[in-house]
Amino acid sequence: MEEKKIILTGDRPTGRLHLGHYVGSLRRRVELQESGEYDEIYILVADDQALTDNADNPGKIRDNIINVALDYLSAGLNPEKTTICIQSALPALHALTFYYMNMVTTARLSRNPTVKAEMQLRGFADEGLPAGFFTYPVSQTADITAFDATVVPVGEDQLPMLEQAREIVTRFNHTYGETLVMPKAMIPENEMQRRLPGVDGKAKMSKSLGNCIYLSDDAATVKKQVNGRMFTDPQHLRIEDPGHIEGNVVFTYLDAFSTQEDFAEFLPDYNNLEEMKEHYRRGGLGDGTCKKFLIKVLEKTLQPIREERAKWEKDIDAVYDILRQGTERAREKTDATLARVREAMRIDYFKDRTIVREWEKMLKEAKQ
Repeated sequence: MEEKKIILTGDRPTGRLHLGHYVGSLRRRVELQESGEYDEIYILVADDQALTDNADNPGKIRDNIINVALDYLSAGLNPEKTTICIQSALPALHALTFYYMNMVTTARLSRNPTVKAEMQLRGFADEGLPAGFFTYPVSQTADITAFDATVVPVGEDQLPMLEQAREIVTRFNHTYGETLVMPKAMIPENEMQRRLPGVDGKAKMSKSLGNCIYLSDDAATVKKQVNGRMFTDPQHLRIEDPGHIEGNVVFTYLDAFSTQEDFAEFLPDYNNLEEMKEHYRRGGLGDGTCKKFLIKVLEKTLQPIREERAKWEKDIDAVYDILRQGTERAREKTDATLARVREAMRIDYFKDRTIVREWEKMLKEAKQ
């Protein structure tokens, strides 16, 4: 029987999704959904993992469950094609995480570069590191294997997490027999999908830095972020000055979002982005013109998302039902995997009375 092609991906519900999420994963998920190439697609709202560094503020996670679901739906995820589910409502994930912890050492976890980078980002000292956060890769392995995912879309910074998952799968299968599906990474196709910086030029969008453009932002907010905060070229003081493209966030965003059709519609002075870049480099093109064009390009992307979100916001009960029904389907899937794992480990004691028969046989042999 041919192996099914199954995708698993997801997000931590710590806030509304922004353009970085859209470019980095969400836009691609919709494309994969519509490709028809995959038998099953699961999107996990990873609230358990969000609690690993927000345990003192669970309300933050709860408040953003609906927000993330609205972002998913408004961006084009279709619950009839893609199962959206809640991590904490899938008990199999918790059990699998516990079993897999025996498949990896603390020394190996401590060497995971993604975990180390995230620890530094959050300012965790060794004595203040939550155990749940430290074992994040194990939890992620449970997520991936519970859905029998064959493909996991990840950025390059997440590759060490998937590599660790593959190590755990290898060890489990070696110990208990071929039980778990080996996942493969799907890497973003281009640089812009890998990392979209904040509007201020920082490497990462962050709510605390105020450098995000959210999918749900209105047109006035988008315009304010671009005109008021977006980093350009500090040496480009006059329009006639030669400008630099590298590190210029306006052009980074244009690389990610603009199309040749956008130039025909909004800026017919140029046939394409390369012509615009060349003019900026030699001088004579002002930042104001570039930002004005970018705002129109972003609005072309965000306006349909904004309108779709407004429709869903009128019926939050429907959003709730999508999450509930998706989680119910996911629970059937993940429970089946857990049953298979427990059988492989021979800890499915109450599946039948095999344990009784084995004990009786052992007792009989001891008496002989």
